[in-house]
Amino acid sequence: MLRRLQDDGLQERPEGHADPDRHGRPVAGEPPTAAEAVARLDELTRRLRRECPWDREQDERSIVPHTVGEAYELAAAAHSGDDAKLLDELGDVLFQVHFLALLLEERGHGSLAEVAEHIHAKLVRRHPHIFGEVEVDGAGEVLRNWDQIKKGEPGREPGIFGDVPENLPGPLYALKTQRRAASTGFDFDHVPYDGVTGELEELEAAGSREERFHEVGDVLFAAVNVARKLKVDPELALRAASERFQERVEAASEIAGRDGHEWDALDTEAQLGYYARARIVLGK
Repeated sequence: MLRRLQDDGLQERPEGHADPDRHGRPVAGEPPTAAEAVARLDELTRRLRRECPWDREQDERSIVPHTVGEAYELAAAAHSGDDAKLLDELGDVLFQVHFLALLLEERGHGSLAEVAEHIHAKLVRRHPHIFGEVEVDGAGEVLRNWDQIKKGEPGREPGIFGDVPENLPGPLYALKTQRRAASTGFDFDHVPYDGVTGELEELEAAGSREERFHEVGDVLFAAVNVARKLKVDPELALRAASERFQERVEAASEIAGRDGHEWDALDTEAQLGYYARARIVLGK
């Protein structure tokens, strides 16, 4: 843990490492250690909280939407395979952690050090095959043990689905729900493709608007279940599919433009033809 020297968050620096300039950047010497870099970020976060009008106005409710947005950007960067972008987005999320921990500290209900110690203790507790005498046979058993240990921890909501956050995006909410059910043994031992086809048949047979609403939900839930069994994140997969669709439509519009046509003026059959050409050009 970082050893704080003063209440304003200044940190001790080992000999041989230069102090930062007025912008908080190291001016000379060896590359900073992880502890030094985290200490500078901690100091910067505190300064922003003291001196920036926007940062002073924030609380956890106003910051969390930004935290969620940064988490999605991080997920997109990880999925893209762009390591430079991943590094950048990890920094944004790290700043969110620092800022939220500072808000806890201001209220006397925690600190960055306590956040780190809490997750350290949690990870040790949930890995008894590393830090205890438990033996496991593969990753699946690790996950089952994790779920069982989690159920017995204090502060957990009662019930099978008690700790599933209701404000998650739909695909993640469905995924969490299915995982909780599976942790009780209620799960398929195969990939349930037939569940999707069965729900599609019921959707096709639905007559009323209410029935269609119900069946569309079942189709999507069944698709998430297939993704779960295939170990595919449905949220990321759906976003990737949306991005592919955007790229194809934009490419189709460009091809149509080169042929002298306005995309919006084409009928659906012509648009589909250009869309098929775009898929061939893009190779996906």
